[in-house]
Amino acid sequence: MVTNFFIPELNNHDVQELWFQQDGATCHTARATIDLLKDTLGDRLISRFGPVNCPPRSCDLTPLHYFLWGYVKSLVYADKPQTLDHLEDNIRRVIADIRPQMLEKVIENWTTSEPAVTVLCQKSYLKCNATRLSFE
Repeated sequence: MVTNFFIPELNNHDVQELWFQQDGATCHTARATIDLLKDTLGDRLISRFGPVNCPPRSCDLTPLHYFLWGYVKSLVYADKPQTLDHLEDNIRRVIADIRPQMLEKVIENWTTSEPAVTVLCQKSYLKCNATRLSFE
């Protein structure tokens, strides 16, 4: 997926300011995967074994962690896809249907309705990566 989809997609966009973050799941942190992502992103990789280490057992650092993946998963599996093609079609459809306004609202709610969690997460992250991250 990284070789066949992610990197070609990155080449279609200006990604000089892009930071890529992933969790520490074993399949995400295989040496070949990390090396490929480092070659592509340089020091803008936040991952276990990456230039910027993702904090272990951290609370939900971003709306992607606490909202988007669960939202996408619930819709993707709603009709119980039975084939890989069906699953891929569902993923593409669900992602395509996400509107910027929804993400803006999620980010707004995340930063205003749970200030204690936000501050805790930011402090946890800053402690691990004091000079490497901008929360914009």
